[in-house]
Amino acid sequence: MALLETKDLGIVFGGLKALDDVYLKVDEREIIGLIGPNGAGKTTVFNLLTGVYAPTKGAIRFCGKSIIGKKPYQINRLGIARTFQNIRLFKHLSVLDNIKVAMNQHMKYTVAEAVFRLPRYWKEEARVTEKARELLRIFNMEDTADQMAANLPYGQQRKLEILRALASHPRLLLLDEPAAGMNPTETRELMETIRQIREMFGVAILLIEHDMSLVMGVCERIYVLDYGTLIADGTPEEIRTNDKVIKAYLGG
Repeated sequence: MALLETKDLGIVFGGLKALDDVYLKVDEREIIGLIGPNGAGKTTVFNLLTGVYAPTKGAIRFCGKSIIGKKPYQINRLGIARTFQNIRLFKHLSVLDNIKVAMNQHMKYTVAEAVFRLPRYWKEEARVTEKARELLRIFNMEDTADQMAANLPYGQQRKLEILRALASHPRLLLLDEPAAGMNPTETRELMETIRQIREMFGVAILLIEHDMSLVMGVCERIYVLDYGTLIADGTPEEIRTNDKVIKAYLGG
């Protein structure tokens, strides 16, 4: 059984077909790419998978069960987390607190225990703080824990957004243009981060990206969208030599 599978997925906005008959399949621990020209519908796919939009037709199944109709926070609790094209950190919170926000659903104290600062509140806060620091430590960002997120260099802000998504304990991580705005050195570091996340945490990753060096270097399979329709899927080498993809996107 696939971890995630869509069939005949489509959505219409005011009579305009944004997506039509899109099929995707992601297995456990796979790294999959979703590419295509601007406006092809890639982010719309992510918005459907995370409950931001409801599809006009088709099916979305995660771990064998339909997730259509569920709210974004419910889908996150089932095990799907995402990042965004435009970085959406809590920029006036510390790096550590940005990570802890994502762990909120795993805290085991009541509102009353938090208000009156009862022992279980302090115990849980200490536990979650240590877990957040451990995550930062694994990815060599522990020295930034007490900095404001807004003060981080751009590449580290991107990395923090990925770690915040990872902190919610997903089984599937959706990365929307994670290399946008990065220089070549930062992109190479991002490739290693993506591999490290898969190996250490056992998550599957579905990523949208325009940087073909990253896509071809890290993805095991790639889907290609054009005008809301899937025109190709296959290995990086198959996509690289596919005539439809070359014509629509990669160029001669």
